[in-house]
Amino acid sequence: MPVTGECIYVLDACALIAFLDKEPGGSVVAELFQKAEAGEICIYITSIQLLEVYYDRIRVIGRDYADTFLQTFYGSSIKIVHEFSRENIRTAGRLKATYPLSLADAIACAVASSIDAALVTSDHKEFEPVEQHENINFFWIRPAQSKTPKKGEK
Repeated sequence: MPVTGECIYVLDACALIAFLDKEPGGSVVAELFQKAEAGEICIYITSIQLLEVYYDRIRVIGRDYADTFLQTFYGSSIKIVHEFSRENIRTAGRLKATYPLSLADAIACAVASSIDAALVTSDHKEFEPVEQHENINFFWIRPAQSKTPKKGEK
């Protein structure tokens, strides 16, 4: 991963799922994919996030679709990070121990941090505490959902 800078992005699984399921924010991810195909930006995804999306596709749609998705994805311009440096392991471990993140999310944060990339996500609940206390850039594909007051609250 020799390239660093503001034209670098790391995909969280929820961003790729938003794109695949045409959820809010999915069109933002589609625009990033178009820019990557044109060579304007670089997008990475860790093999762990890709695994999350693959098994989600099996559960939601079926194995044939999931296998087709994976084959198509391997032919795209998105770069897959299969190996993690010692620095990534240390950073992911520290983040996992400090915040209520999944291991996959901690790894994505560590990879994004190590290449000075923005982590593309919609998961405000998971990542806002990290954003507030760590030097990790986030690219939010949709705004945080406002909290609906409970009955009797203003």
